[in-house]
Amino acid sequence: MIILGLDPGLGTTGWGVISAEGNRLSHIANGQIKTDPKMQLASRLLKLDLELTDLLLEYKPDAAAVEEVFVNSNPQSTLKLGQARGVVLLGASRSGLEVGEYAARAVKKSVVGVGKADKDQVQAMIKILLPGVKLAGADAADALAVAITHAHHRKH
Repeated sequence: MIILGLDPGLGTTGWGVISAEGNRLSHIANGQIKTDPKMQLASRLLKLDLELTDLLLEYKPDAAAVEEVFVNSNPQSTLKLGQARGVVLLGASRSGLEVGEYAARAVKKSVVGVGKADKDQVQAMIKILLPGVKLAGADAADALAVAITHAHHRKH
């Protein structure tokens, strides 16, 4: 099973693709979709949609998993994150994929064993679970963690 993990953000959306065969996981690819803050919001959302569509066509995942939105102190940031997340959910769903959604705490618990793990701990575990992985950045690492969580929670 090929799983696409997504960590949505308007500025940077992380993505990671893994293969899950039983309990064996392997890394396929990871990266980040970046949008220019100087662009209009609608143009940034379109860029996110177009690049996600390219990923879906290239890797042909069997499932997708998305990190749930956390509310931060800036309502404007939360709204932009929600809009980017909507684009990601729509794109994956439009491709006919079942989309799992996981809270950040559940992702950390699934990957590290502790719901309050920090980013460094998550990245260290990703490198153990997916030997040889070269992380494209923190958002890509988070996306791989979401994909791993989906692999652990899916019905075999």
